[in-house]
Amino acid sequence: MNVHAGALTREKPPFRAEHIGSLLRPAALMDCRAKFSRGDIARHELTQAEDAAIGEAVALQEKLGLRFVTDGEFRRRSYHSFFYQQLGDLSIDMVDGAAGQGGSGRGVQPVAWIRSRVEWTHSINVDDFRFLQARTRLLPKITIPGPCALHFRGGDAAVLAHAYKDLDQFWDDTVIAFGKELEALANAGCRYVQIDETAFAKFGDPDVQASLKQRGDDWSKLIDKYISVTNRVLSAAPKSLHIGMHLCRGNRGGHWHAEGSYEEVAERLFNALEIPFYFLEYDSPRAGNFTPLRFVPKEKFIVLGIVSSKTGALECKSALRARVEDAGRFISIDRLAVSPQCGFASIDTGNPVTPQVQEAKLRLVVELARDIWGGS
Repeated sequence: MNVHAGALTREKPPFRAEHIGSLLRPAALMDCRAKFSRGDIARHELTQAEDAAIGEAVALQEKLGLRFVTDGEFRRRSYHSFFYQQLGDLSIDMVDGAAGQGGSGRGVQPVAWIRSRVEWTHSINVDDFRFLQARTRLLPKITIPGPCALHFRGGDAAVLAHAYKDLDQFWDDTVIAFGKELEALANAGCRYVQIDETAFAKFGDPDVQASLKQRGDDWSKLIDKYISVTNRVLSAAPKSLHIGMHLCRGNRGGHWHAEGSYEEVAERLFNALEIPFYFLEYDSPRAGNFTPLRFVPKEKFIVLGIVSSKTGALECKSALRARVEDAGRFISIDRLAVSPQCGFASIDTGNPVTPQVQEAKLRLVVELARDIWGGS
């Protein structure tokens, strides 16, 4: 891999060294959240704890040499719950059965609950953006769940059970709500948004395909529907926003929800979906090999999630570099970047890693990017 140092650094998202957004919640913050839930402290006291924890997270990201910052998603229980709760009487965070205690096997998929129409009434992430913008010179990245996440968790049955008689109305409402939130973010000055739409990576799993069939969904037709809905959101989004999509196969306390290559979805995922860059899970054999990257068109960009946020073992930098070289057989090196495969705490209880390991893994991502591309 012959890359001239500094020749392939980037001045706009995605950057060569990325992370997905969520970070381990500090113990003090989790303690305050527990006290708030019991009624022992007031809302403003919890907010003060969140503010302080986010300030520390920003300082860590700056220290490590990242080119952007997130708030660690410290004000949320999970990567998707808070957002959808602001759009109505909606839940995407219920778990039907035990997700498994300890270990790192397949967890139980969360289940959606739709008791009202989807409606945007106020900005959801603008205050989070402004808080970050006021505290750093780096570019704030705002992470939001995908527009198809609610449907994927419950299917047509969840949509039609209480709030809707017409599926098209549900999708229209969803597109409008996401469009208004993206517009509000852009108007506030936000320039970097990551959509977390995990469904696409899961469609290659035979077990997921069977589960979707059991509830009446043809998984292949559902991909086309989800691409169409997402493209409607993207086409209406302000052009000032750099929008990328993160895909993974589940990340809940070290557990996962699916396995299987991108091969079955790759051609449509990379060509029919009108998004300029993707964050792809590639930290374990569950994701398959890099051959599906041959479908990525020349104008698009891939962030390889080759560092695991699920385990405490620190990867070998030379081995990671070899993996980037392997990916480079299918897509040009100048269209690649590196990151962990997912966040360190998709739910607030976090993955089974320590803050020290989290920092070491983020540092490794930055150092790897500098070794390969001459900058982060």
